[in-house]
Amino acid sequence: MTTSSTKRQVRTGFRLRRGGGVALALIAALAASSCASKRDLQTTGSIPDDYRTRHPIMLAEVRHDLDVPVGAGETGLTAATRDLIRGFAQDYTTTSKSTMTVAIPVGAPNSAASHRLSGEIRQALASYGVKPQRIVTSTYASPSPEASAPVRLSFVAVKAVTEGCGQWPTDMFGRTLRDNENWENFGCASQQNLAAQISNPTDLVGPRGMSPIDAERRATVINTYRDGE
Repeated sequence: MTTSSTKRQVRTGFRLRRGGGVALALIAALAASSCASKRDLQTTGSIPDDYRTRHPIMLAEVRHDLDVPVGAGETGLTAATRDLIRGFAQDYTTTSKSTMTVAIPVGAPNSAASHRLSGEIRQALASYGVKPQRIVTSTYASPSPEASAPVRLSFVAVKAVTEGCGQWPTDMFGRTLRDNENWENFGCASQQNLAAQISNPTDLVGPRGMSPIDAERRATVINTYRDGE
């Protein structure tokens, strides 16, 4: 009696353990499928790390420089030099209201010629739209006493800029396939090109105001439409 009863208890316990193992396996499979479906929804619903967030276009004050070459024996500005100054002045009048600095080199072989032509450079800037009261003359030390140094024109203006490209901190191949994410440098060049093409950086902040309507022209167009012309 004791032996047969013990065998029945052992067989019954085996069945219970086997049934419990199957149940645990089913629960684990359901949990895994549920987690997988959640991951799929999160991955396909939205791609993380948007390039516009990773490489934003920002507005910052940037210094604009132009080095005007001046020879030691020159007595006046050449036509090519005047074209450089005119283009730089046009850039200033459209983007800035700050001061225009004319920096003359000191300690260079062409320092005397640069000082002599600085007045002509100021006159050229004024003739191209830069207000004379906003032109400031200064000096800077020449980096080499043997080489000629240019006359440096500079001003500060707000410009659309982005951070530098070339960010490769992780393996692009593994991350792209495994996590379905953009790599760190993705979209950086496009953002930089867009920032360089924007003529008015304030357009990134908000829309411009609308000009007033032309009531006379509007009436003419409406009358033409009514007449069927």
